[in-house]
Amino acid sequence: MKVFFILGCISAFLSVALGAFGAHGLEGRVSAKMLEVWKTGVTYQMFHAVGLFVVAFLLAKLPDSSLTTAAGWIMVAGTVLFSGSLYVLSVSGIKVLGAITPLGGVAFLTAWVLLAIAAVKGL
Repeated sequence: MKVFFILGCISAFLSVALGAFGAHGLEGRVSAKMLEVWKTGVTYQMFHAVGLFVVAFLLAKLPDSSLTTAAGWIMVAGTVLFSGSLYVLSVSGIKVLGAITPLGGVAFLTAWVLLAIAAVKGL
């Protein structure tokens, strides 16, 4: 539980910091389209930081839930793949990174389904 709570805090912190960097450090340095791509990464990172808090709280209720633990790690991986690829794409313009982003999206979807199953089975 503690690990996912701390990872949620770190992810939320980074989301705020990266959002501020995008708003103040990237404006005028990247195109408006790439700035929107950056903002999408920040938004999804923050949503899934909250998701990590959900994982932590669910683990407090269901400490032996392997589904919940798997969901947490998959959510972390999704953040790295989805948001991370969008951040790098925004500043580098390397279009092939756009092919990685959907893998992060699938990870997010998988994590939420696993959480729902864990909740139905355990609560």
